[in-house]
Amino acid sequence: MHDFVVVGAGPPGSRFARRAAENGYDVVAFEKGEVGEPLACSGHVSTDIWKYVPEDARNDLFQNRISGARFHVGGPGSRPYRFYKREAVSNVIDRVGLDRALAECARDAGADVREGHTVTGLEERADRVVVEVSVAGGGTETVEARMVAGCDGPTSRVRREVGIDEPDEILHGVLAFDPEPDDRDYVDVHLTAPRFFAWRIPRGDAGVEYGLAAPPGEDVSARFDRLTDAYEVDTEDFCSGAIPIGPPDSVTTDRVFLIGDAAAQTKPFTGGGILYGMTASDVAVRRIDPTDPSTLADYEAGWREELATEIRLGKLVRACYSLPEPVQHLGLRALSGEIGVHMDRPSSFFSRDHLRRLFS
Repeated sequence: MHDFVVVGAGPPGSRFARRAAENGYDVVAFEKGEVGEPLACSGHVSTDIWKYVPEDARNDLFQNRISGARFHVGGPGSRPYRFYKREAVSNVIDRVGLDRALAECARDAGADVREGHTVTGLEERADRVVVEVSVAGGGTETVEARMVAGCDGPTSRVRREVGIDEPDEILHGVLAFDPEPDDRDYVDVHLTAPRFFAWRIPRGDAGVEYGLAAPPGEDVSARFDRLTDAYEVDTEDFCSGAIPIGPPDSVTTDRVFLIGDAAAQTKPFTGGGILYGMTASDVAVRRIDPTDPSTLADYEAGWREELATEIRLGKLVRACYSLPEPVQHLGLRALSGEIGVHMDRPSSFFSRDHLRRLFS
């Protein structure tokens, strides 16, 4: 009988496994393939990421420093509106390497992280959860735990198995890479995709990442091809994935709770969820006692206290992507320049630092 079974060893799952193991709990985490693969997420993150990884992993993960962004209403040749800070706004990192570093942290803390283990079903009982697992190479296992943490991404099997509602929306995202080195310190954002955007992210010696996301039903691949054609580049290592937007009213049942993309704990205005998911993981460790199912209500309240306002404001930011082009030009022109905004916290738009820079 484990205290926790963690399904999925991405950043939220590995973070929860590590912190729970550090607190003395018996934790086993299952990853259906190799940790970090296949890649389905951008490596552009805020500098807060370094709070979650060992200092000695930084040099291996770091790829580029970003101090701002150029927003475009049209393609690469359209007028750019520059937003910048004098210090780093964000970093670009090795995204696969991040997952592996966090999983290794969980192992070092005492969690049993097993790759090649696919959860195929689970059953909640009065005093435990019974988890069925398929093992790569053949065979199955039955594992029991007091609670299960569903950290298995936007199309979460755990979520479906226990009947938790789906996210409000699932976007379709694609990305690929140009190996030509580029160490420029800004990203390009194109408000050309329906209800979302396309992007170009320089990754230093690792090349350039191009990506795009849009609602289902849009021909995302064709739009991506038009983006890379406009930049006159050939890309490789094409990746595709789902981006959940809008968490359900509840992300818990009697003995199961969701964290990260499985709970749609993401930024509505970028689709990123690494920092939000790990924030929720830390809340879960602080609030949940596996011997007391009533503490799941504390987790529900706690992660929403941390993130609900940011998610709500993020939806308002995203709504601006669909404004008429003349309004977009007007707004970008008025707001561009030096900023005091944190890329994970839309509430920072109203901070004293940002308002002072805006009105100066």
